[in-house]
Amino acid sequence: MRWRGGPHSGNVEDRRGMRGRGVAIGGGGLLLIIILSLVFGVDPQQFLVQGQGGAPGPGGAVQERELTPQERQQREFVEAVVGFTEAVWDEQFRRAGERYEKPRVVLFEQAVDTRCGRAPSAVGPFYCPADETVYLDPTFFDELQNKLGGSKGEFSQAYVIAHEVGHHVQNLLGYSELVNSKRRTLPPSEFNKWSVRLELQADYLAGVWAHHGQRKFNFIEPGDVRSAITTANAIGDDRLQRRSRGFTSPENYTHGTSEQRMKWFTLGLETGDLDRIGELFELPYQQL
Repeated sequence: MRWRGGPHSGNVEDRRGMRGRGVAIGGGGLLLIIILSLVFGVDPQQFLVQGQGGAPGPGGAVQERELTPQERQQREFVEAVVGFTEAVWDEQFRRAGERYEKPRVVLFEQAVDTRCGRAPSAVGPFYCPADETVYLDPTFFDELQNKLGGSKGEFSQAYVIAHEVGHHVQNLLGYSELVNSKRRTLPPSEFNKWSVRLELQADYLAGVWAHHGQRKFNFIEPGDVRSAITTANAIGDDRLQRRSRGFTSPENYTHGTSEQRMKWFTLGLETGDLDRIGELFELPYQQL
């Protein structure tokens, strides 16, 4: 992925290297919670601990160590990808006569305080609508590549970031609240179907971003699209369930199958059509 020399976001905060409160969950624990949440239909954000400090921030953390050269490059990469998303979504919203409110992105390690609660790294990347912030521990990408079968390519990582930013776009457009209202009224098995729609829509939005970003910045290199599709395939509910226990339980799907995730990301990438995002909430569930 050609990301150097492009726009860099000023909305990325790096809290790594800070010493704060809480107990770390890493390595196998991180992988375990990711798999449990996807396999058994549990929203990873349920692992956020409520009532631990309210407003987001390092929680009185102090600088403990200097970031390594690799960590600094990771930050530069995230700043570039987020900069690409800001440019694309600002343009798309302006075309629709709306104003794009940019999200914040926080890089952290071990655990982080958010307005959605306190989160360990184990929840994986997530978006908190309460503070309009994407939270990411970059070590997730190592887990994704080494243990879940995702691609190591930079564009694969950009897809993950763009997916989380897609949740911010959904929040601005009202889709997140629509699905959240279903949570309050439907039994878990029925709500999961709406969770799948929301996650596939975020995949579609990541594809729409890549479509317009490529036209604007020409950042996709040969093999990049395949790397993103490989990662989308690796984190499908059916693949993770089969990998974990040898069989699948569609009633527990929360993010969509590998085929669905690849399909909707690819459709967004090919069409770049923001007007089609509502299709995921109109199609019969069996046709997603």
